[in-house]
Amino acid sequence: MISLDEAVTARLESHGQRFEVLIDPDAALAIKRDEFDDELEDVIAAEDVFEDASRGDRPPEESLEEVFETTDSIEIIPQVITEGEIQITADQRREMQERKHRELVQRITRNAVNPQMDDAPHPPDRIKSALEEAGFQVDPMEPVENQVDDALAELRPIIPIRFDEVTVAVQLPADYAGSGQARIREFGDLESEEWQADGSWVGVLTFPAGLQNDFYDLANEVSSGNAETQIIKDEDDIKTR
Repeated sequence: MISLDEAVTARLESHGQRFEVLIDPDAALAIKRDEFDDELEDVIAAEDVFEDASRGDRPPEESLEEVFETTDSIEIIPQVITEGEIQITADQRREMQERKHRELVQRITRNAVNPQMDDAPHPPDRIKSALEEAGFQVDPMEPVENQVDDALAELRPIIPIRFDEVTVAVQLPADYAGSGQARIREFGDLESEEWQADGSWVGVLTFPAGLQNDFYDLANEVSSGNAETQIIKDEDDIKTR
């Protein structure tokens, strides 16, 4: 369950009765879109249906039976959300907007590069400043992934940017290969790997281009700075870092 501070109220008025439930705002939106596949108990603040959630008043059981044909709150809660309205306060709306703004900046930073700077990643502060300059307003009631394209359209007149992936080959010396390769291979999609005759390990991974610096930091960390990396653009164009 979540805390009351994290929850919003979903309200349904039917048959002259009011029914309210307390739920995580993102989960409520997912349920409305029929995109929810988690455990309901993990995203509600109370396993109950209220007539007035702020006072803790509950509707009569006969009212639940009349409207929902059950008194099981776990069956009723999704119906209240799907058929009703999600109520959020000004403070909740502001907090949701701020959180989704941070998530948007993070998502763009992970995936975007600067094509004018040899596909170098954009720092988060640059993305954040450019969004502010563009006047882009995050919709707190819309999933972040649905807002990325609109944000990119606003960013492109301000900074050179594109979404991309990068493929990198990394070689770990024998002294570090055993433990190091286990962490490296989890960083992205492992395209291929090979153990060399000298005990070193070579792996080729593909991951969001904005994570290049994080990858190099990890490669250096697991090898005490002895890793070798290459950005692979195509068979005839390999750039050694």
